[in-house]
Formats: sequence, C-alpha cells, structure tokens
Amino acid sequence: MDTDHELSERVREVLDVDRGAFADRAAEEAEIVKQRLREGAFDNHQSIVGFEYEFYAVADGRWSAESRAGEYALMRVPRRLLELMGFEKELGLHNAEMSTSPQPLSDHGLEAQLSEVRARLQAALECTSAEGMRLVSDGLWTIPPAGETAAEYLDDSVEIDGIRIATNMSEAVRYHAMANAIGEGSGDRRTRLSAPGVSMTTATVMPESLITSIQPHYQVAQAATLPIHFRYALRIAGPLLALGVNSPFFPPELYDEDWDGERILADGARENRIHVFESVLNGRTDEPKVRFPDDLETTEEAVDRIAADEAFVPMDPEPGTRFDDDFATFRTKHGTYWRWVRPVFDGATRSAANARIEFRPIAAQPTVRDSVAFQAAFAGLLAELPKREHPVVNLPWERARDNFYAAVEGGIDADLEWIANHGDLTTDHEEIFEDLLNHAVAGLESAGCSPAEAERWIAPLRWRAHERVTPASWKHDRVRERLDDGESFDAAVEATQREYIKNQSETLVDGGFSEW
Repeated sequence: MDTDHELSERVREVLDVDRGAFADRAAEEAEIVKQRLREGAFDNHQSIVGFEYEFYAVADGRWSAESRAGEYALMRVPRRLLELMGFEKELGLHNAEMSTSPQPLSDHGLEAQLSEVRARLQAALECTSAEGMRLVSDGLWTIPPAGETAAEYLDDSVEIDGIRIATNMSEAVRYHAMANAIGEGSGDRRTRLSAPGVSMTTATVMPESLITSIQPHYQVAQAATLPIHFRYALRIAGPLLALGVNSPFFPPELYDEDWDGERILADGARENRIHVFESVLNGRTDEPKVRFPDDLETTEEAVDRIAADEAFVPMDPEPGTRFDDDFATFRTKHGTYWRWVRPVFDGATRSAANARIEFRPIAAQPTVRDSVAFQAAFAGLLAELPKREHPVVNLPWERARDNFYAAVEGGIDADLEWIANHGDLTTDHEEIFEDLLNHAVAGLESAGCSPAEAERWIAPLRWRAHERVTPASWKHDRVRERLDDGESFDAAVEATQREYIKNQSETLVDGGFSEW
C-alpha cells in the first residue's frame, strides 16, 4: 500500500499530464474506434447483459467496540478483505463493488447473473461476518462510523506538498487525482454538495462516497443500432428511476439548520443520490459532466462526444496488449465521461469487443432479486421497444429529461408523461407502468424466456407499481410514523436505517423487498 507521500507524488504526476496532448491523443484514438466500427469489430451475434453492484459496510458483530451488534455504524473495509472477497475498490474505504461476467440475454443468462451475484455475495457476507461487519445494499448511508460525525468522516484529509489526500478514500490514484483536479477554466478545488436541505463544502470529492448504485449493462448486437437503443434508454430512464428510488435521507447532521424533520419529509427528494453525484462532480468543470445526455443520431457521434468531453483526470494509460489498448487514452477519458445513460466501446479481444449502454441512475436495492429485476427490465425494454417501434420514441427529449428529474424529486408519485403503445400521450401512472413492464416482459420472452419466467423476472417491479411502494417511500413512511410517535428526526432516521438493515439481513440474498 502506498504511503501518503508516495500517493501524493503519484497524484502529482497525473495532475502534471499535459491536457492538450492528452486531448489530442484521445481525438486521434477516436478515429481508430470509428474505423473499428466501420469494420464491424464491435458487432456480435446477440445481445449481452452485465451488471455492476456497489455496497457499503456497517458494523455487525460483538468482537470490538467499533462493531457493536445492532448499531450498524459505517465501517471501513480492510483492503486485504476486499481482495479475499474478489470485490473491487470504490471511492470510499467503506465501499465494495462487484462486477458480473457478461452473459447472453436469455433466461439462462439472467439466471447466471443472479446466481453469480448470490454466490459471490454470500461468500463475501461470510468473510465480513468474521470481521464484525456486513455489506449493505442501499442508496445512501445515514449512520457514520462509531465515534465520528458524518461531516468529519467525509471531510477528513491531509495536505502533502500541495496535494490533498482524503483520509477515508481508497488509495487508488484516480480517486485522489479527482479530488485535486480542477476544470480547464476553473480555479476552485473545493467540493460543494448540494441537495434539498443539504449544503456542504469539503476539501475533496469524498461526499460522493455517500452513495451506492447498481449499473445494468446492455450490449447491442449491432453497433449501428446503438443510437435508437440509446434514445429508448433515455425515455425509460424516468419511469424506471421512479420505481427504484432509495435515498430519501442524508445523515441527519448534514441538513441545514432551517430544515427540520417536517420540512425534509415535505420537500426532500426521493433520490438524493442524483443530487450528490451531480453537485459533487459538476462544480469542478466548465460544463456539467454528470447529466442527462442528449439523443444520438449516429454511433460515431457517441465516439466523438466522449473524445470531446472536457478532460478531468488525464491519466496516461499503461501500455498493454488488449484489443482496446489501441485506444487506451480514449478509454481513460471515458472513465470520467459521467452521464446517467452512457455508451461504452471496449473489449479485451476483438471477439469480446462490444458497444454497450450503461444505465446508471438506479440506487442499490434492498435485495438481490430486486436489483436484478432492474437489469432484466432494462434489457427486456431495450430488446423489445426498438423492435416494436414503440411510439414512446417520439416523446420529446425535453420531456424525457423532465421525467427523470421529476422521478428524482417525487419517486413513484412523480408527474410523468409517456406515449403508450396506442400512440397517445398519457400521464396515468397505472397505464404508464403497465405499458412499460408489459414490454419488458415481451422483450424477455423474445429473448427465450417462457411467459412465466419473464413475469418472474419483472414481478418485483410490478409489485412496486401496483402497491405504489418503493424503498424510498418505505423509509419515508417509517420516519413519518416515528416522528408522529414523538421521536426526534435524527433518532427516526437512524432507527429506520437500522430497521432497513435488519430486514435486509434476512432477505438480501434469497428474499424480496415485497416481504418487508
């Protein structure tokens, strides 16, 4: 592991990379990617699905004062434990990430995704249990580490030779470079977290580690079809986010003084994860890098957008022998091309090269089954809607964007607009979600699932739509009940968080949110 001085020196090397030369190389390599597209290198015989799944760790044991049973305070994950579990680093020391092996879009492929997540997560839970901790699948943590405030944990850092090192950030150079980088026309390295009721300034980007997500991937069979799939992905983003909201509360101490519990319940967002990611990272560049993206006209346009995106952490890539090392600088630049829906072009070998769409708005969910339901729905919709030429493709982009941010604020109760299969505009929630989920089921059937199997994959989302319940509304209702019973807002949020984790401990791997 790097010492702080070694890490700061490596960060300085990244910050000293010539931005202009980096941008020129990325533009040159974009032409290589476009040539590979014309050669058919990114085409495949079928659609493929993949998945990224983020967690945070909390105390859950009796072995030390830090891991007192039942309190579920945030905990740092030892790096040796991450390696033992086969999980990857994320921004915060409390984070862990799992990536699945890509599989064909089919019932067997989805079963393989589900089984891989369950098997690896169960093994990880056994590892963490021995350390007095457990992994939590959630959108935003609210109980800080024992003996620390949330603000202290997020803002703790040291400056070494002009480089700011966040104490609780993973030692990856990229993350610390992000903490010290500034945009091409900006001179401010401070980070400002802004959300309804919360305004916080820190020295690094550590507030981003408040949030965790799932990221379904859909690899298109033919790269030339990426723009139409992308257009549909933008139109389903709002309704899917409305079903998946799961971060209605921050650690209570972070709220502004004039925001009491009643105001937070009335005016707070249902998916604060979106606010966190946008505000923390967009303040460091001239143009917002985290945003709802525009429609695409061509696949080559997607390549050009990535190449032209403002440089943020221009790291020189290590030389390698992968197929996509021919455009390694372009891939590096893509690493800070943050859009809520984004195209990706890569592949270790020519046969594995692919063009895919990453769907990034959904927070980690209460159970594995619920998380994979979003993967199945996203894949089923992208398989079915273009094939059926579903009329929602004609929903104006501005309205698709407004749907997205309406879902951020209102969740399942957001005002949404949709063009249903009959071609007429509708704002009726029942009709919107029925049309959405029916086409998700149809897409899975077209991919080889039986009708019963297809419905089984989508069932957790049908239940939410029918009952008008999401993880965020579940948390919201329980905080409301506790306030009505005379608890303080701080106590109500922490008690609700503990109830969430306790319920999850019994259902995470094999159960479902509807059991709660």
